[in-house]
Amino acid sequence: MSREDEIKEMLDKTAEEFKVYDSNPLTWASWVVYLLQRLQQQAFDVNPLHQAQYEDMLLRLQDAIRNRLRTGGW
Repeated sequence: MSREDEIKEMLDKTAEEFKVYDSNPLTWASWVVYLLQRLQQQAFDVNPLHQAQYEDMLLRLQDAIRNRLRTGGW
């Protein structure tokens, strides 16, 4: 199994844990924000210059969410 497949599997399990913990998707937003905060911290710990790249990633994420809301699909 590739490292990418391992991460996808871990994220699949995490998504399942969200549902088990609380099946109401409205409560999941706080966990997604927490994950983004942790990812930001990890990016900056590796290299403080990654701030701009992290913000670019957030813009791409914002675009993906807008597209999801507009089209109904990822």
